[in-house]
Amino acid sequence: MKRTLWTAAIAALLLTPGLAQAHRQWMLPSATSLSGTESWVTVDAAISNDLFYFEHFPLPIDGIVVTEPDGAAGTIENAAKGRYRSTFDVHLTKPGTYRIASVANRLMGSYMLNGKRERLPRGITRDKLASALPAGATDVQANDSINRNEIFVTLGAPTTNLFTPTGDGIEMVPVTHPNDLVAGEAATFQFLLDGKPASGLSVTVIPGGIRYRDSLGQMDLTADQDGKIAVTWPEPGMFWLNATVGGRREGAGEADAPPSQRRTSYVTTLEVQAP
Repeated sequence: MKRTLWTAAIAALLLTPGLAQAHRQWMLPSATSLSGTESWVTVDAAISNDLFYFEHFPLPIDGIVVTEPDGAAGTIENAAKGRYRSTFDVHLTKPGTYRIASVANRLMGSYMLNGKRERLPRGITRDKLASALPAGATDVQANDSINRNEIFVTLGAPTTNLFTPTGDGIEMVPVTHPNDLVAGEAATFQFLLDGKPASGLSVTVIPGGIRYRDSLGQMDLTADQDGKIAVTWPEPGMFWLNATVGGRREGAGEADAPPSQRRTSYVTTLEVQAP
């Protein structure tokens, strides 16, 4: 009973505006560039304060999608969920770049019917909103949430055919391949918001290992008119990159949130090699 109450309390804190920003979700591959005709990658996935340490919650992996270099659907294997982290394997059997991603597209909100406020059905998307509303529904208030968490791993030579955008939420279209990053060299990434250049987008880059240094080492970047940023990597290692747009106003709940409020975020983990 105590454990249930404690878990519920922590979950409530994660959903509190401001506090949620301290917790970062991430996926960490055992390697991002491999050689040979086939290989394996193990991925750790968690939500934590420190990058990349297991101290809060495992990241849900039910919705993980693997896309192989030729566009075919891959699979995760040996999946397990522990107290502080989730883990799974991906078998690389084709040459080229793989995408391992979790994309959550949710719509939450409510409507008035016969003088009572009702919640929208779970799992509904905006394109199905009109058909899900009962006759006589009024004062519809909806909040979109499109969150993309993805990593890339390459077997052999890097390929780029997986970077075609979907036009939904924040997406990264690399100019520099994400598996070809070198310390001391600049890399360029373009960001799109609903398929258009995300001009002025704020992008945060943080190197891992923050538990063992005094300075966070955070780099705050702003996309240019074409949605592009340039990052010069200060050192080798794993880096966490995040961009977020929108969100509810402080203290707002479902009932008083403005119509069509929208939040979209992008997260990736990048490995930077030594020169």
